[in-house]
Parts: sequence; C-alpha cells; structure tokens
Amino acid sequence: MLKLNSTMTGLLKKIAFYLILIAIWELAYKLGVDYLRLWKPYVFPSPITVFKTMLDLIADSTLGIAVLASAKRIVIGYAISILIGAIVGFAIVRFKTLDENLSPLILGLQTLPSICWLPFAILWYGLNESAIIFVIAIGSAFAVSIAIESGIKNVNPLYLRAAKTMGAGGLKVYWNVIIPASLPTVVSGLKQGWSFAWRALMAGEMLFATKGLGQVLMVGRDLADISQVVAVMIVIVVLGVTVDKLIFGRIEVNIRRRWGLDRA
Repeated sequence: MLKLNSTMTGLLKKIAFYLILIAIWELAYKLGVDYLRLWKPYVFPSPITVFKTMLDLIADSTLGIAVLASAKRIVIGYAISILIGAIVGFAIVRFKTLDENLSPLILGLQTLPSICWLPFAILWYGLNESAIIFVIAIGSAFAVSIAIESGIKNVNPLYLRAAKTMGAGGLKVYWNVIIPASLPTVVSGLKQGWSFAWRALMAGEMLFATKGLGQVLMVGRDLADISQVVAVMIVIVVLGVTVDKLIFGRIEVNIRRRWGLDRA
C-alpha cells in the first residue's frame, strides 16, 4: 500500500511538473506574441495550437501511418546495429591487434553525424527503404560496439580470478562472469545506440522518405507550419521516453536487482 501511494505521489509530481512547463510555454507565447509582439505566431507556436495540430494529424491518420513506418525502419535498423556492434565489440576484445588499430577508428567513426552516411546509402541502395535502414544501422552500431568493448574491459579482475579459482574457464567465464558483469555498461551503450538510431532515422526520412515522422516534419517545414514541426518533435520525444521506460528501464532494474544494487 505504501509503495502504491509512493508511486501515485511520484506520478502526480511528474504531471504537475509538465503542466507547469506547459503553462510557462503558454505564458511565453502570450507575452512574446500578443503583448510585446517580439515574434510572429508562425515563429513560436502556442501549446494549444500544437495540441490542435496533433489532433488533426491523428484524425486524418497521418501521424499513425508515420509512426508505424518509422517504427518498422528503426526496429530493423537497430536490430542490425546490435548484431554488427556485438560482433565488432567481441572481436576487438578477443584480438589485441584489432583492439590497438580498430578501436580508435571506431571511436572516430562514432563522432560522424549520421547524415554523412546518406551519400553512401543512396549510391549503394538507391532511394528506398534499404538506404534508410543502412543509415540507421551504421549510425548506431559503433556506439554498441564501444559499449561492449568498454563493458568487458572494465569487468572487475577479482571476478575473473574467483571464477578461475573455482575451475571455470573458456566460454564458462564469458557466459557466467564477464557478460553478466558487463551488462550495466552494455545497456547504457544500447540506450545511446537507440538515440543515435533515432537521429539517423530522422536524417534519412527527412531527405527522401515518402512516409514517416521525418517526412511529416519536412512537410511542416515546407509549409512553414511550426506547430506541425513541434508536434512531431513532441511525438518523437514521447516515443523515445516510452521505449526507454518500458524496455531499457526494466532491463536496468532487473540488472540492479540481480547485482543487489536496487534500493529497498
């Protein structure tokens, strides 16, 4: 009962916080547009206008179709990036030569904006779904590989010594000690890779996609409809936070409980 009350209290505090933010947003709009006339309504929209625009996008199914199209692309691209990142990360840890020569290169490639890969994607795949998925995969794979490399390298040596003392070796050490101990760092890398995947998705969809949130964002820009642009941005933020809470957040909680780090 106490835990339920605490959860409800926390939820109410979050709702109150965001309501205050919306009120400040509306106040800034009123002062800047209606009273001081510092900017035009099409430069800085009000939350009411954004909400109405979002309802219109939902009513004509534009938003639903865009969300489904973007979700399909990012799920496929992100899954490929995890596979590539895991292979590269384990290879770097396993082979010293790759560690010495490939690690700096991967770190450098991670700093590249995802849009830099679009010319390659268009030349190799053309203007189609495969090009966008390629950009998503390559945009987040490096973050995953770096996280796996860092997580395994930073495993406490005492764990390895204890495992060897108990007779474990080879794959058993990896499966029972190294991988579980590296999971907190790996999950953090997966979350970072997820954010990079979203950026890559938007870069691809804003250039040549016929469906998707990026395309709806570009339509808003072309029509000078700032309320549509902000509405799509809010949807992207909500989707990102939802995935973080429902998937990555639960994984982190389970890991903390497994390692006895969760607060009572």
